[in-house]
Parts: sequence; C-alpha cells; structure tokens
Amino acid sequence: MTKDMTQTGWNFDNSYVRLPEIYYTRQNPTPVHAPRLVVLNHSLAHSLGLKVEYLQSEDGVAVFAGNRIPEGAEPLAQAYAGHQFGHFTKLGDGRAILIGEHITPKGDRVDIQLKGPGRTPYSRGGDGRAALGPMLREYIISEAMHALGIPTTRSLAVVSTGEKVIRENDLPGAILTRVAASHLRVGTFEYAVRWGSKEELKTLADYAIERHYPEISDDESKYLLFLKAVIKRQASLVSKWQLVGFIHGVMNTDNMTISGETIDYGPCAFMDTFDLATVFSSIDREGRYAYGNQPYMALWNLTRLAESLVPLLDENQDQAIKMAEEALGEFGKLYQSHWLAGMRAKLGIFNEEDEDETLIKELLDLMQEHKADYTNTFKALTLGKLEDNVLFGKAEFDDWHAKWQSRLNRQEESKESSRELMRKNNPGVIPRNHRVEEALEAAVEGDFTVMEKLLHILSNPYEYSAEQAAYCTLPEPSGLPYRTYCGT
Repeated sequence: MTKDMTQTGWNFDNSYVRLPEIYYTRQNPTPVHAPRLVVLNHSLAHSLGLKVEYLQSEDGVAVFAGNRIPEGAEPLAQAYAGHQFGHFTKLGDGRAILIGEHITPKGDRVDIQLKGPGRTPYSRGGDGRAALGPMLREYIISEAMHALGIPTTRSLAVVSTGEKVIRENDLPGAILTRVAASHLRVGTFEYAVRWGSKEELKTLADYAIERHYPEISDDESKYLLFLKAVIKRQASLVSKWQLVGFIHGVMNTDNMTISGETIDYGPCAFMDTFDLATVFSSIDREGRYAYGNQPYMALWNLTRLAESLVPLLDENQDQAIKMAEEALGEFGKLYQSHWLAGMRAKLGIFNEEDEDETLIKELLDLMQEHKADYTNTFKALTLGKLEDNVLFGKAEFDDWHAKWQSRLNRQEESKESSRELMRKNNPGVIPRNHRVEEALEAAVEGDFTVMEKLLHILSNPYEYSAEQAAYCTLPEPSGLPYRTYCGT
C-alpha cells in the first residue's frame, strides 16, 4: 500500500484505459481559481474507504476540483454516441472527466468522475464547466434515489470553483464528483458499432461483461446473455422509477447505463399530481419522455443496444436479428411483472390474483381524474388517514376502497402485515420540486443550511417521522407549470 493510499484511501486500478483508444482521450482537468468544498457525502466516503479528514483538507478539495491528480489516477474523457430525442449524434464526455476506477474495501470497482472540470475533445464548442445549482440538484436527487432503494450513480462531493460560468446569466461554477458502477452506456455501443471495427466492438462487449456480468463471461452465448441481462436490469430500474413517480426527463441512449443504474440528473423531477402525461423538462416539448412513456422509451433505447450487438450475436445476420428481437420481446413482460409486484406491495397485497391489475388501474384512473397527489395518496392509504385526500368522500373512491379492503381480506396475512408492507414501499417523503428549488436558491446565495436539512429529511424516506410532515405539503397553486433545465 502506497503512502498516498494510506493517507487518503484512494485505491485506483484503471481498466477502461486499457481498452482500444477509440473509446477515450487522455485528458486532465483544467485547474480552477479558488475551489471550496460545498458538500461532502460522509457515508459514501466511508463506504468507499476514503479518509474524510483528508477529503476535507486543501489537498482533498484540490482533487475534487481537478487541481490535483491523486496517485494512481489516469484521467480521461470517454467517447460515446447517442440518440438524443430520437436523433443520432456523436457525443462523448464534453464536460466530464473520468479520474479513474477506485477499488473499495469490499473489492468493488467504481468510477470516480468529475462533472464540470473543463473542456475535452468532445465538448463541441461548450465550455466544459458546470453551474452550482445543477450540480447540487444532482447531489440531492441522486442521494434521494439511493435512499429510496433505486439503483443510481451517487454524488461524493460538490466544490464551488470561485469562477463564473456563462449560461443565460453569469452563474457560480461548481464541480461534482460522481461515483458509478461504470459509465458504460447504450451510446457507448452505438459509438463502437458506428466508428469501430467488429473486433473493437467485441472488446468493448467483453469488457462490459467482465465488469458487470462476469457470471456469463465463459458462456458461448455470452453476447445474447449480456443483452438479456441489460434488458432485465433496465426493466427493473424503470419500474422502480414509475413506482415512486420519478421522471428522468432526458432518456437519451447516452443516459442509459449498461449496469442498470440511474444516471444523469439534469431535467429530472418527481411527480406531484398523478398524470401519465407529466413532463418537466423544458426541452421535451413533445412529451417524448413523459412519465407514462418511460417504459416505452426504455425499450426503444434497448432496441438500439440490440442493434449494436447484432454483429456479435450470430454470423448469420437474419438469425442474429431474430435472437435480438426475441430478447427484446421479453422486456414488456419483465417490466410489467416488476411494476405489478411493486404496486401490489404499495397496496399491501402479498399474493397474486388476476383482478389485481384492474384494481390498481382503477385507483390510478381516479387519481388522474381528480388530480390527486401520487405520493400522498399512497401515504394516506398506508396510514389509513384519507380525510385530507382529494379522493375522500367521492362515491367512486368509496367503491374502490371497499374492493381493496375485500381484496386484503382474501389473503392470509393480517392487516397489520399489509400496513407494514405498505410502509416499506410507499415513501413518506420525496424531493418535492418546490423544496428542491428552495434549497438550490438558498445555496446559490451562500446559505447551505436549507439543503442540509432537506438532505437529512430525504435520507430516510420510509421513516414516516413527524419532522417529515412539512416536506410533504404541496406547492402553492401556480398558473405556470414547473419546468426543469438540463444545466449545460
């Protein structure tokens, strides 16, 4: 163990840099003027085996700012492509640099990436920088997702840079340190099949399998099994998004990971009023990535992955396409199975009956018709406190409620067991959009206490504590819809 590892905890072993050079460009961050630590994720740092005292020191902050390269790191910008709102384009890390891969005390390999560390060869005219507000948004939402039990990249730290970035206005600059199982994307494979050789595509696929699905690495059908494994993980992931009302906002193929983690918290948000057509992103003018469309968009993205893998599936292209189509055909069943299981749990149902899907749909239809809050409706059902819910007193809801109670009575488990199941699957609190904005506005002005309190509240969403109550209220009515922005 080197002296640097002993003092800092950093333990780099970089495998991506050993891939063919078409997949990256070696690139150091551009130093910033006056970095200052804004927020540090202590629990994540401990789990990574990093020394918190060092991370808070001048040298530690210099690493987060890109001003210092830790021992063993090999900074690079990754190349990839992507379908952005359906249109294919060549991309790459335009404002991100992978510092290296850190090995945790448990032996897990994770990417350590800086977002906003300056220009790269893939910046396409951009400045490579990031603003404080969007970086703190990613920190808040990614940590909330982690607390909700949803696979996600995580945020280790945010530093302010002491510099301004120019967007519509001059904004305070910042750099976020992101931790991910990897940054391999559907778009990485699209890039490989478009600009690489078949051998380079095969090398990438072998690397992805070894890193994320090593159990299939020796199978003669490993590329098909790889496709099926990614489909399976994404079906599970998107079902979890739907179950908590999370709207990603920019489900381009470069924002879908091979690992099955949620990535890129740009124009994301959580739904208040239940509506399948909910869109928050300012750039999604046609509703392509609306809440109700997310499962279909996941399948669309996975189809692009399958197309990229066709050359590896079988020497006979027709046979390869048939294999890919059969694998993709499983997505709908996998997604529906995960979603139904999750919805049953949200309603305290332990076993399966054919009519359950109808029961669930009837409730969601009522919520949409009467503009009921998604999270608070399930919370009210969990607590048995329906008085303040907009559905209370509606005859059709009373009929539904009677059906639901009858359904619960037909299972062996007690009502108390059902209630406990519901508590574990219905968060008492989510990152309400107005609360997130409140925290970001205060932070940009230099007051980080609002964000710290919000992060504390969101760290245990299933606690149902009294202090959560103030964070469950809805925003004041507004004539303008809530809009999120990608922050680039």
